[in-house]
Amino acid sequence: MKLNSNLGILLLRMSTGGLLLFHGVSKLTHGHDFIKQTLAEKGLPTFLWIGVPVGEVLAPLLLILGVFPRISGLMIAIVMLFALYLAHGMSTFTLNENGGLDGELALLYMFAGLALFFMGGGKYVIYKSNKGLLK
Repeated sequence: MKLNSNLGILLLRMSTGGLLLFHGVSKLTHGHDFIKQTLAEKGLPTFLWIGVPVGEVLAPLLLILGVFPRISGLMIAIVMLFALYLAHGMSTFTLNENGGLDGELALLYMFAGLALFFMGGGKYVIYKSNKGLLK
């Protein structure tokens, strides 16, 4: 892979992981009762709240470090899919007052996670595995 491609993947990893980490830390410091309540209202088991620290704290940290970037990207994509369903629902694709989509931030994180899942972490990673999804 070209140097530019590897730098681009590094930038995608750092920006996605770094920015999403703020959301995860905020949710951890302000409690998770709201998440449990939202899950219960949608008829989902409340233990699924654990996906928030996994997808918004652990996965971004792993992305930044370059450890299991494919799995981290997939975790982020799955958590963002849940976030779209729980927080936005059918209004995901409605326009807000600024002209953007209501769920555009979650969509951006979801597609960045999917891109990293398909591309891998690039050359600049801490841990390089030779095994399929762990690359």
